[in-house]
Amino acid sequence: MTSASVEPHDGELQDSGLAGRLNWLRAGVLGANDGIVSVAGIVAGVAGATTSRSTIAIAGVAGLVAGALSMAAGEYVSVSTQRDSERAMLRKERRELRELPQEELEELTQIYQAKGLRRELAEQVAAELTAHDALAAHAEAELGLDPDDLTNPWEAAAASFLSFTVGALIPLIAILLPAAAFRVLVCFVAVAVALVVTGAVSARLGQAPAGPAILRNVAGGLLAMAITYGVGTVVGTAV
Repeated sequence: MTSASVEPHDGELQDSGLAGRLNWLRAGVLGANDGIVSVAGIVAGVAGATTSRSTIAIAGVAGLVAGALSMAAGEYVSVSTQRDSERAMLRKERRELRELPQEELEELTQIYQAKGLRRELAEQVAAELTAHDALAAHAEAELGLDPDDLTNPWEAAAASFLSFTVGALIPLIAILLPAAAFRVLVCFVAVAVALVVTGAVSARLGQAPAGPAILRNVAGGLLAMAITYGVGTVVGTAV
């Protein structure tokens, strides 16, 4: 009698590759959200001080480029540090497997015992996994790492740069296209809609209720715009 295949329940991720892709997508959404709010604050503040389209455009483009480069550089440094740590842990694990194979096998056995397996079964599982791919088995169980799928700092930097840029273009375009009388209003509306989308997507990816996430996202973004617009108006009047 053959056993029927079991599909994962809704919301469960049994494919580590899929989980990794969802994490990248979530990071991309958050990067776009940062781009929206950061550049929206800049252009709203400048629009409060002047109606010059060229001045607003220069400030917005400068904010977009600076923000995107800053995000990319920060992500590259962060992920590079993480990757260096992962490689160091894997080197240590390789050395221990080479010099202390029995101790490592016992360690893996105890890990599976702690997960609920009987001693005999834990020994069998540890031995078979070690025989198949010792480093992969120990890295996954002890370190939570896949030796063949380490984080890539260049991919992380590029993703951050692109996601921030895409998000930043929304308020920049929204404030430059309309006539001066409607410029700020259109930008506020465009940013609110964009923040609804990013809030909903991030909540969906995190399997959380969409309502609170959207409310926080929109309220925070519009508050930042309102404050910078007010500051720009005061500074523009004073100057």
